[in-house]
Amino acid sequence: MNLHIGTWPLALSLFVATLATVCALLVGIPLAWLLARRRFRGRALLEVLVLLPMVLPPTVIGYYLLVMVGRRSTVGHLYETLFGAPLVFTPGAAVLATFVAAAPFLVRAAQGGFEQVDASYEDAARTLGRSEWSIFLTVTTPLAWRGILAGTALCFARAMGEFGATLMLAGNIPGRTQTASLAVYDAVQAGNFTRASTLALLLSLMTGLALAALTRAGRAPVDPLREPPR
Repeated sequence: MNLHIGTWPLALSLFVATLATVCALLVGIPLAWLLARRRFRGRALLEVLVLLPMVLPPTVIGYYLLVMVGRRSTVGHLYETLFGAPLVFTPGAAVLATFVAAAPFLVRAAQGGFEQVDASYEDAARTLGRSEWSIFLTVTTPLAWRGILAGTALCFARAMGEFGATLMLAGNIPGRTQTASLAVYDAVQAGNFTRASTLALLLSLMTGLALAALTRAGRAPVDPLREPPR
């Protein structure tokens, strides 16, 4: 197997999934807190919009993104004016497509984590004069970390396997935007099952190791004095 063509899709998948997960954390945690802790007009609609990418076909997500940031769109034209090149068919487009497809998994799990936090702890912090921002950072988020970590694991795993939205927005350009999932598809189409099997196995291994590490980090420490359940 050609080393460059063989390792590039895996490296790109890891890069795209990591960056998309970081973006999902930055956007998803405040959004999850908002949905869990605040009641406002349009909340139900916002929840539907957040969850919609989980149920839509990835190619539909990719099509919507192509319409929104393609060269003929206002956003796409503005991006091209600012950066001198279009966003579509670039690694940046792969990150955007992956972020949109995977972020809902993080938001949903983190929202559940925030909803399980006892509000009395936040009320106690308010009586001490703490600001809402301080309470969010030092009380609510630390208490909801298991839900956030579970969401991060799901988001990363979904991002590593992203296919349809990436294909629509970033294309399938070997050595540039071809992620591991796309490379497996290409190898099967070409009848190169050895390469397809190798890439699929390595992709599964990388994703499984990442999930195992995150799951282990979120596991509650064992109390040596506690009796095992009977």
